[in-house]
Amino acid sequence: MTELHSTLHQRGQLAAIATLRWRLFVNSLRTRRGKMELVSRIIVACVFALGALGGAIGMGTGAYYFIAEGHGEYLAFLLWPVLMFWQIFPVMATAFTNNPDSSDLLRFPVTYRAYFLIRLANGCFDPATALASMWLLGILLGILFASPVLLPWALVVLLTFTVFNLLLMQMVFAWVERWLAQRRTREIMGILFILLMLSFQLIGPIMQRFGGKRSRPEFGRFVEYLVPIQGALPPGLAANAIAEVSHARFLAGFGSFIVLLAMAMAIGYLLHLRLRAQFRGENLSEAGARGMLERARSLRLGWNLPGFSQSVAAVFEKEVRYLARSGPMLLTLVMPIFMLVIFRIGPMSAARQRPFFTRMPNMAFPAAGGYALLMLTNLVYNTFGGDAAGIQFFYASPVRFRQIVLAKNLTHTGILVFDTTLAWIAVAYLYGRPSLDVTFATLAGMLFAAPLNFTVGNLLSIYSPKKLDFSTFGRQRASQMTVLVSLVVQIVVVGVGVSAFVLAKHYGNFWIAAAIFLVLAVISFSAYGVILSRMDRIALERRETLLAELCRA
Repeated sequence: MTELHSTLHQRGQLAAIATLRWRLFVNSLRTRRGKMELVSRIIVACVFALGALGGAIGMGTGAYYFIAEGHGEYLAFLLWPVLMFWQIFPVMATAFTNNPDSSDLLRFPVTYRAYFLIRLANGCFDPATALASMWLLGILLGILFASPVLLPWALVVLLTFTVFNLLLMQMVFAWVERWLAQRRTREIMGILFILLMLSFQLIGPIMQRFGGKRSRPEFGRFVEYLVPIQGALPPGLAANAIAEVSHARFLAGFGSFIVLLAMAMAIGYLLHLRLRAQFRGENLSEAGARGMLERARSLRLGWNLPGFSQSVAAVFEKEVRYLARSGPMLLTLVMPIFMLVIFRIGPMSAARQRPFFTRMPNMAFPAAGGYALLMLTNLVYNTFGGDAAGIQFFYASPVRFRQIVLAKNLTHTGILVFDTTLAWIAVAYLYGRPSLDVTFATLAGMLFAAPLNFTVGNLLSIYSPKKLDFSTFGRQRASQMTVLVSLVVQIVVVGVGVSAFVLAKHYGNFWIAAAIFLVLAVISFSAYGVILSRMDRIALERRETLLAELCRA
């Protein structure tokens, strides 16, 4: 009787949470921002649906061919991309994920079992889960058409593989959030993340090196070592379990399945340890020791920016100090230079002898400058996200919002100038010094593109803000409306820039591109000035939305 009551109580809790989520969604449609978010979600959902359908067809075709030809073990070639996408996409594209913070439910008398199930349910609604599940469904249908008798066993194996991926994704998020809860471990994780992102860029040059004619024996030996290793990992185990049964070797297939199931249970246990500690009230604090807090500090004067007020200088100093300790900021500074090195030593270095690069050797600097601006958009389009509840001090202080926004834009401009200067030096060292006309045209293009991005970014930062919590992982870092609008802006900027350079190349004079960009820069600066002059009124009108979004717990 007690178990029945507990089950009914748990179902009631899950139903109440589902109802709450539905009511929050319905009530959000009463606002203009909520309606725009719904439109953005529909557009993003259509794009993901096309990717899911195309991937499912391709995966199904591949699975049908492998099973029909009697090479079921080759299913690993399909399952490995599913695993990699499932685990990496939520990290690389956090703007498209919108998982709520389940830890907020711990304020209420929710049972641990219900909390665990809610955490898994949030993972089920992740875009990566939806796409990967469709791809696995395509693999299952391919197996069905190739060998209908194999369907029940393939269904069991692929379901276990699905559960493994879902548990692994949630386990990684839970433990990384645990490490991000403290500043020291957060800084370590930030450095490791930067190194990981840079390592991905080395895949092309490494593959080119191993794939060369002289390195084919080395590549063959590398594959010989790699095959047994991948066979002992979940994608290889799932493929082997299906392949062995298809060849009537039932004991070997069942053994691979048992190992896969054991791995899923081990991952689930690690997730249980983390969620159990969280459920019991673990709360990590970043507060320093009392002696450290009471240590006397000498008075330090604030920075001074010539030509700007002390209010602008104070906000500028605050932004620089905050961003200097940010991992994403370091990645923003490093990536353009690192990409130039990759193109120099990677496959693009061999392509330099092709006619396109022979005719346009100076395009490295414009590409590096454009990439530097593109990396900066993560900061520009949600400029108040890092302030969080501190936005209240901006409203309480005797400072105009136009000054606050101007200081933030000056910070972004300083970053862009610094990164562009480094890019010019790197291009001069790796590819040869860019000519004067190309350099001037690139800088003129910056004068057009940067104010345009600042203008749109300032508006979206107020009309569609999103709180940034650096102690969370895998959750949405910007609203989807912001993502779509920024994507449109970048398409326009890139289209105009490429068109101007192509036109200048056609006439053999890059000063034409510089003239076009300068004319557009006048328009861009005018729009920026108009929006900046109205920023006080806009911020006052949107103060309730801004405070509610950035000050939420």
